[in-house]
Amino acid sequence: MSRYARQTIMPEVGAKGQARLSSTRVLVIGAGGLAAPVLPLLAGAGVGRITIVDGDTVDLSNLHRQTLFNEADCGQSKVEIAAQRCRALNGEIDIISQKQALTNENAANLVAQSDVILDCADSYAASYILSDTCLAQGKPLISASVLGMSGYVGGFCGGAPSLRALFPDAPDSGASCATAGVLGPVVATIGAMQAQMALNLILGVEPSPLGQLVQYDARTLRSSGFRFDHAPEPTSCFRFLSASQLTAADQIIELRSLAEAPSPAHPAAKRITANNLHDIDPNQGKRLAFCCATGLRAWRAAERIQPDWPGEIVLVAASTS
Repeated sequence: MSRYARQTIMPEVGAKGQARLSSTRVLVIGAGGLAAPVLPLLAGAGVGRITIVDGDTVDLSNLHRQTLFNEADCGQSKVEIAAQRCRALNGEIDIISQKQALTNENAANLVAQSDVILDCADSYAASYILSDTCLAQGKPLISASVLGMSGYVGGFCGGAPSLRALFPDAPDSGASCATAGVLGPVVATIGAMQAQMALNLILGVEPSPLGQLVQYDARTLRSSGFRFDHAPEPTSCFRFLSASQLTAADQIIELRSLAEAPSPAHPAAKRITANNLHDIDPNQGKRLAFCCATGLRAWRAAERIQPDWPGEIVLVAASTS
């Protein structure tokens, strides 16, 4: 009996659907908590090629939600261990592991080589880089985010509005799983929804997951959702760049203190706190770049100074550079 018999018997799949799965190239950015259900579910379904990108290593604090790993994996590359687990699950598909962080420099090539992109990264800088890249290339993006006891997953780009169309402003909070905490089952639930959205998209299940957002609240055990098919794209935005893409012609502002970042994101950066933006050189002929750890302080500083700065303002999240 075929390993896919229990899904090909479904009218939504069948032989043609299984053939579509086997010919699809999926890019998964992040090999952490969201990827823990995403990767084995896609591999088990027979997605033909899965590329996993993550530059991090397994840590003991990850294990309560990153259930692809065990204690013996601590200190090892997440992508390598995740790839091993997927290959052990399904030897008929191609698994490619790339130990690197997603940046504005490598995103275009990674996306171009893929049919469906899944954002499983714990970084909204990476999420916006992926959205900008997918929008430009017309590729579908399934993006998810989890914090505490709630999260969301949505289908963006590929003919639907982008992440920026739905979330055009800086996040209200800079909290992360490391600072605010998260429960493993919440991550697993959102990750499973993310895998389902990807399969629905590949199989052509209607209604399309593109243009759909699903929210889940583990406290009340309730989910809700809405469509955003006609959300307008913002007329302007702050692009995320890598520090290596900055030049001497830019005015570069490092928002992190010396104690927080002994080495600035760029050698030419000037340290200015978010409370002293008036110290920025008024030479408005230059591109202005704000740098911080996650990109949030940079984004908020950019929003504050934008009314008085007619030139381009870009953001650098040092943790993804």
